[in-house]
Amino acid sequence: MVPFRIRPYRDSDYDAVREVFAAGMSEHAPALCLHVLRRPWALLLLGCTFCLLLASARSLLLPVLALTLLLALARHLLGCAWGAYIQRCLDADLRDIGAAYGRGAGARFWVAEADERVVGTVGVRPAVADGGDGGDGELVLKRMAVRRGYRGQGIGAALGGAALAFARQRGCRAVVLNALMVQREARALCERLGFRRHRQFVLPTVYGHLANCTVTTYRYELDSSSGAPAPGSMSSQGGKELPDHQVHSSPRDCQGHR
Repeated sequence: MVPFRIRPYRDSDYDAVREVFAAGMSEHAPALCLHVLRRPWALLLLGCTFCLLLASARSLLLPVLALTLLLALARHLLGCAWGAYIQRCLDADLRDIGAAYGRGAGARFWVAEADERVVGTVGVRPAVADGGDGGDGELVLKRMAVRRGYRGQGIGAALGGAALAFARQRGCRAVVLNALMVQREARALCERLGFRRHRQFVLPTVYGHLANCTVTTYRYELDSSSGAPAPGSMSSQGGKELPDHQVHSSPRDCQGHR
């Protein structure tokens, strides 16, 4: 296991954080393409196109070539749409990380550091400040990502544990997160951390309904009276929580962040 530590975000981490997040999200593009192509309307469209071309051309070569070009075009368009979504994320809270996750905003952002570079990220913000439908006392966990070569070593669990420990120390009542259907590793990790499925919905856009892009909301109920550490909150260095994890705040800090 590679030694790592979880520490608060610094301004010098800006480019690395954006690169880690964008690279991790880009990995889901192939899974998104497969998900869309398995939709009934997509299969019907491809099947009808193939049959019409086969009937008109009376040759197998033309329909096969046309279908290959159609699939390539679909993959390109879906890749562009996914890239635009990633860019919107980068232009939102990751445009000015210090302001979006600063102490004044009632939020925090952490990075995982190994081999003298940033290999993972996670942040939490008050649900009311993030535009969610949660009330006071709820935090939203966002932007969790781990570099491909460093996965499976407990880094994601440690990042999630740091976020949960922060929420518990602030007296929050719950932490929520949203995960798309293609983010299988993220969904499995949050369930291991103790999150429970709260609800599921389709993205309220034309593209969301056509592609059946479902989002699962997970929820972690916190017992603010318990002083037990959150799962996964230990670092890889001797099994002790790092000093960077320690947060000195009042139990009232999670109230009224509007």
